[in-house]
Amino acid sequence: MSYKLQINKKYKNFEHELINIQKIFTTADETIHKARNELKIIEINGLKCVVKSFKIPHLINRVAYTYFRDGKAKKSFNNAQKLSELNVNTPEPIGIIEFFNFGLLNKSYFISLYEPYNFTIREVFHHKVEDTQEILKQFTRFTYELHKKGVWHVDYSLGNILITNTNDTFKFSLVDINRMQFKEISASEGLKNFNKFWVKEKNDLVIIAKEYASLSSFDESTAIQIIQSEAQKLEKKVNLKRRIKANI
Repeated sequence: MSYKLQINKKYKNFEHELINIQKIFTTADETIHKARNELKIIEINGLKCVVKSFKIPHLINRVAYTYFRDGKAKKSFNNAQKLSELNVNTPEPIGIIEFFNFGLLNKSYFISLYEPYNFTIREVFHHKVEDTQEILKQFTRFTYELHKKGVWHVDYSLGNILITNTNDTFKFSLVDINRMQFKEISASEGLKNFNKFWVKEKNDLVIIAKEYASLSSFDESTAIQIIQSEAQKLEKKVNLKRRIKANI
């Protein structure tokens, strides 16, 4: 089995560990997420790291990721570097390694430094933390700055924004970044980037819409209408999936 690796020049001493990451990952036992892909916290060279193991793609994507476009691990690494250049918080990338079987992409891994945090945006929307309104306003400002920098996180959702509280100032950091776009973003489009947030209190969306409208000099009532319309689409989609599951 052949491989390709890419390493942050700051972490050149990780080359041996990346080459042996499959064995290291298999023997590590601190899993923090497991679905299509699996994430584990692993200490490597004295540093606490997060290693993301991507599921082996189906045959068509194995061909596509080998010959026509970057695989998910490589996208994650490149996007992390781009975000760092734009001064957008994301765990520092260490490197990636892609393994090939019969000439086609097989397993791939993305390794970054572990970034400690207090909670995710999910706990905010579920009202499990204090100062919800203030966090939502600061989160909206963070999102608006992202959009001004041309950053569009395709998977901008409840589990993918880490939050650290320091003296009532909240630091936001992006994870799960393999699907991103870098482009010009209008205010009306930017409001639609909140379309994956499943909220407990409908007023939370109004707070976000008003804050985003104020920051972008956009009509407030239109902003509320856009963000609520996106929420209704999400609710219909989720309810449809639940009905389908219930009937299977």
